[in-house]
Amino acid sequence: MKEVVSSSAVFFSYALLAIFAQNAVFTRALGVSRMVQLVGDDRTSSALFGMMLCITQVLVAPVAFLAGRFIAPLDNRAQLRPLVYIASIAVVCLAEHLVLWLLRSLPRRAQLLRIVPLAALNSGVLGTVLVERTQSFTLGQSLGFGLGSGLGYVLAVLLVTEARHRLRSKAIPKAFRGLPITLVYIGVLALAIYGFTGHSVIL
Repeated sequence: MKEVVSSSAVFFSYALLAIFAQNAVFTRALGVSRMVQLVGDDRTSSALFGMMLCITQVLVAPVAFLAGRFIAPLDNRAQLRPLVYIASIAVVCLAEHLVLWLLRSLPRRAQLLRIVPLAALNSGVLGTVLVERTQSFTLGQSLGFGLGSGLGYVLAVLLVTEARHRLRSKAIPKAFRGLPITLVYIGVLALAIYGFTGHSVIL
């Protein structure tokens, strides 16, 4: 019982760490290009994308963990690491596609089939895996960090979506409207989170 409580505490603490203090978008700029596209794309549901991203992150974590342990004794593990982790993501993406293909009565199945590769082929997924493995996280820590990274990405999408109508204000100079002001907004949020985690900006 004590081990279950301890493992749960580690899982949730690493999930919270990945959502706020180590947010993939705001602290490492992972997946920013996809997020900007997602905010302006009415064909893709942000909720479904976020759900598939979280599922992918959690499923990739144990596959990458086992793959990382397999290549750990090799002398050229540093060179193999990105290829092995990309292969892990591809395996999970194919497995998700297969499950969705078999579940023919699933609501919004066609949309989910289109979203799966968008969620998996994202620098946020690969970046999270590389952080987990280079930091030598345990399996529980990797699962928590993977889930938290997915939820942190969803939080970033919601924050940018919420500000979208304000970023269209006529008070914004024409040269900054659209993508430039969106990137400035993301940068300001990133600085706020950077300060929140205990760092100071040196001028």
